[in-house]
Amino acid sequence: MKKFLLIITLFTFSITFAQHSGEELKASVVNSADDSALANVHVLNLNQVIGTVSDDNGDFIIPARVNDTLYFSYIGFKSIKVRVTNDMLKFQNTKVGLTELALALEEVVVRPFQLTGYLEIDSKNLPINQAARYSISGLNVGYEAGSRNPNAFSKIMGSIFNPADFLHNLFGKKPAQMRKLRKMQDDDKIRNLLSEKYDRETLMALLQVDKQEIQEILINCNYSDSFIETANDLQILDAISNCYEEYKVLNRGN
Repeated sequence: MKKFLLIITLFTFSITFAQHSGEELKASVVNSADDSALANVHVLNLNQVIGTVSDDNGDFIIPARVNDTLYFSYIGFKSIKVRVTNDMLKFQNTKVGLTELALALEEVVVRPFQLTGYLEIDSKNLPINQAARYSISGLNVGYEAGSRNPNAFSKIMGSIFNPADFLHNLFGKKPAQMRKLRKMQDDDKIRNLLSEKYDRETLMALLQVDKQEIQEILINCNYSDSFIETANDLQILDAISNCYEEYKVLNRGN
């Protein structure tokens, strides 16, 4: 009889474990001020690099394991990270509250361009993006040389012949983070989110790098100031990914 009870207990435990270990999290997102549901909140599992969005009721389902970190992002609300716990997977009814940001209008500076109506004159007075871009056959990537670096082309050629120095300090110390790039690019929900953002916050959370490191990567890959300042987060992601693919080519065999 005791043996039978032991078998039943182990069987019940195995079913319970299977239900909560393989692992989908069902939860909802609400406005912490009034508990109202928030639709279209982007939820990213930073560990598994998987994204989803909340529905009209604020509900979402996402693959998750214990200790995975979920990143919640929604326009007008403060982004947060939440660590997945056993209880969250067991009870599947967790509510995650987001706090609304105070709206602040930034000062807009309008630069006066004195237009005369004559194309030949007006075209000389308008600012022009001077960024040039070079490509090297065989690498299938380009190099953008902005005003920051007028000797970018010679730097690029130098890097080809000195692969140990090119990008190694940027990517060589972050192999785990950089391996996430392909998964990020393949997830449509992540791509859609990044295409709407310009603050680099989601990229920093996914890649576990800070804004300064992102800027250094782009500078060392010879992207111009104008690109770094105006590109959306998806364009930045693709630029970093191209840079990393180039690093792997140059570093092959080392």
